[in-house]
Amino acid sequence: MAIPINIEDILNKRKIESNRIEFKKGWNPDKIYRTICAFANDFDNIGGGYIVVGVE
Repeated sequence: MAIPINIEDILNKRKIESNRIEFKKGWNPDKIYRTICAFANDFDNIGGGYIVVGVE
């Protein structure tokens, strides 16, 4: 199940971080891998999420 989301809305701060959207300032593999694992576990069956790298 995909999240109906527009990347322009995210980048213009119309959407904020949630349990399905994560912003990462830069490429920090440790933090990004943790987020990927959290989305992959998907205990609530919400369909994963989005990681936007390069956005503070």
